[in-house]
Amino acid sequence: MCLSVNAKIWLPSILSDHMVLQQQSEATIWGWTTQSAETITITTTWTDSIYTTKAYQGKWSLKVPTPKAGGPYIIAVKGHETVILKDVLIGEVWFCSGQSNMEWSPLKGLENAEQEINAAHYPKIRFFTVNKKKAAYKQDDTNGDWEVCMPETMKNFSSVAYFFGRELYTKLGVPVGLINSSWGGTPVEPWIEKEIIESDPDLKRSAEQITDQVWWPRDPGTTYNSMVHPFLNFTIAGTIWYQGESNRGIANSYYKSFPLLIKTWRNAWHNDFPFYFVQIAPFKYGDSKTNREAAFIRDAQLNTLKTVSNTGMVVTNDIGDLNNIHPTNKQDVGKRLALWALAKTYGVKEIDYSGPVYKGHQIRGSRILVSFDYAEKLTAGERTISSFEIAGNDKVFYPAKAEIKGNKVQVWSKEVPNPVSVRFGFTNDALPDLFNESGLPASAFRTDNWKSN
Repeated sequence: MCLSVNAKIWLPSILSDHMVLQQQSEATIWGWTTQSAETITITTTWTDSIYTTKAYQGKWSLKVPTPKAGGPYIIAVKGHETVILKDVLIGEVWFCSGQSNMEWSPLKGLENAEQEINAAHYPKIRFFTVNKKKAAYKQDDTNGDWEVCMPETMKNFSSVAYFFGRELYTKLGVPVGLINSSWGGTPVEPWIEKEIIESDPDLKRSAEQITDQVWWPRDPGTTYNSMVHPFLNFTIAGTIWYQGESNRGIANSYYKSFPLLIKTWRNAWHNDFPFYFVQIAPFKYGDSKTNREAAFIRDAQLNTLKTVSNTGMVVTNDIGDLNNIHPTNKQDVGKRLALWALAKTYGVKEIDYSGPVYKGHQIRGSRILVSFDYAEKLTAGERTISSFEIAGNDKVFYPAKAEIKGNKVQVWSKEVPNPVSVRFGFTNDALPDLFNESGLPASAFRTDNWKSN
């Protein structure tokens, strides 16, 4: 809802016409008034209750219980004047963030773009796009508007977020609100509070190594301040995240910085919400020095899945494009994110939501037997199983042969008679071919903790 700049009572942009509030929660309604100690009253059309608070130094805030999914509703905010919010839905709200593969819209590159755009008539899905802006200090508000999902709005919105939201709406039958706060090219550090990065000597040193860019921010906290902090009062169901490519040059620090992002966001929201993320796709990086920088990012992402609770990881090594860092198959990315949410957040039964994930291994003479979670039976698709390497104590990896044994894989190489470690899909451009029965791909992994490449 656009308010006059002379309005005497005003709300943040996220609280506006067409918005979606999280169902069965305590939604915070907040804003400002030019009368510093004014009494503010809020009424809604989903209840007869009246909610009242008093502004302090011009700022006011209160919590309003929300019902089960439904709408549309009206919210009235009354003081010395009245602000009316119309066409408000109650449903599921997700914060969608990261770099370009989250930001990318259908108009920038999408399989079957015209067909998908024309079919995007979902009035109970709502979009909020956060304007790209960096700030040295934490902001209370940002520009943006809620929009109803239709072809004219979907074509400029995040493709991944849209397909994620469409899958939730289709399966759950409730309104879905999607907040797209992403900026192509950004490393993880700008999305974390500056004080937190600078309090850790290792992370501070790594952040200083990131190359300066004209097109996107690199300094810690600069997007957190302007593109995350303004929404901390807004109740969300969870977060989806697609980022990592821009941290390849300091991949070792991602083992610490990525889990830290999740922890600090949850602390800031005071909510241990689910955090589902996408493992970066294979790509032929022209600036690669070792052809393994992205592999270490994927490994850090896998490590986060295993060590941080209430997280989920989508593997994309089968739907990437070695010559396009922005793969156009965003449909499967969004759907795979939704599988995690449907199974783990919404409790939908009988859904396979993860591909095979490394569980453990046994060394048996010259061979290594690898076991997996999320894999009652493994398949290699239409190709011979590949992308395995093994090494001995010299830490030199050799291509290995591999054979599926039910839900395990046996790996060996004549070059390594006494293996100690195995890796799978551990290069920037690896195209692994290991799947479970549901056709979901196995994550790249390594069994060693060697820092060398």
